Amino acid sequence: MPGPDAYIALVSSLPSSERLFVAKQPPLSELRLRKRLTALDEDDANTLQRIENVLDWASYDARADISDVVKRARSLLRDLPQPSLRAIVADRMELRTAIAALRMRRDGISPPAGPWGFGKWTGHIVSNWSDPTFRLDAPMPWLREAVKLLEADDALGLERHLLEVAFRQLQRNGGMHHFDFEAVVIYVLKWNLFDRWAASDAQAAARRFAQLSDDALQDFPDLMLEGGTG
Repeated sequence: MPGPDAYIALVSSLPSSERLFVAKQPPLSELRLRKRLTALDEDDANTLQRIENVLDWASYDARADISDVVKRARSLLRDLPQPSLRAIVADRMELRTAIAALRMRRDGISPPAGPWGFGKWTGHIVSNWSDPTFRLDAPMPWLREAVKLLEADDALGLERHLLEVAFRQLQRNGGMHHFDFEAVVIYVLKWNLFDRWAASDAQAAARRFAQLSDDALQDFPDLMLEGGTG
């Protein structure tokens, strides 16, 4: 089992993760990151994997039911002894619950009845369904911008906004951890945010390029993509 010095060495070997959305790529490749994470003992490695599986948005289908997501999170929380990691999972799940509610309301779905979602705000959200931000401006000030982006159908803008919120949550919960297991988890979760934004930004750029190309080619209907003519 690795001692504290091994985790100090691991965290010290990781490049800074503070420039989210500024760097075009994550601060190190996934291959290099996973190689360094082999320094974790088996139990910690398994815990990290479970946290990633619950919090990684890419691990869920876009149409996944919020109740399925909540079940996975609650199962994880039952096994997590670290208060800061429990807080990170809870914060992210409350974010997801609020966003799920916004999307349900946008799609004309009535307020859910019975148990649904995660956290202390589920009943409050249902009771304030018609309010733009469910009257959660104080505890969730980021919701107002999320509403605007969702109504504008700005998927990339909403993605960036939610990643920024998730990053700030990690910053808040990671202040007391520097060279322990919690610090490693927080770093990996930040890396996942970097990676997700880099992928989203690249996909958006590709879509914009394709649209611009299509628009340009409309003026040249006989021009073929291979450079020949029909």
